Amino acid sequence: MKVILKQDVHKLGYADDLVTVKDGYARNYLLPRGLAVLATPANKKVLAETLKQRAFKAEKIRKEAEFMAGKIDGLSLKIMTKASEKGTIFGSVNTIAVASALKEQHGIEVDRKKIILGDNHIKELGNYTAEIQLHKEFKVTVNLEVVAEE
Repeated sequence: MKVILKQDVHKLGYADDLVTVKDGYARNYLLPRGLAVLATPANKKVLAETLKQRAFKAEKIRKEAEFMAGKIDGLSLKIMTKASEKGTIFGSVNTIAVASALKEQHGIEVDRKKIILGDNHIKELGNYTAEIQLHKEFKVTVNLEVVAEE
């Protein structure tokens, strides 16, 4: 019997896969639990449309990430923070500070979870770099200059 999986099923397939299983397995396990639907012509059309829409959305997200990567790549940010005379920061500079500096200085909003700092937190004044993972295909670098507030 051919079925279309609605969820990932261990050792069988992933969501939206068209698989062939034994009749009893489909009737007694997959269908009652809502893990699959019968592969009727109507359900196959619905699956094809769903995959088409998903591909369109993924391409749109990829293009937006590519556009943002072009705007962000190589930018320099100046982050002002309180520091001691020795150059040690009171607290640390983290991804939240980098995201807010990017928005304030260049008007670009980036989710802080997409920002990767080399040491997770910057605790001294100086020059650093941060990577921003916009998409699985696009990773850009931003230069950070951490300076003491006057």
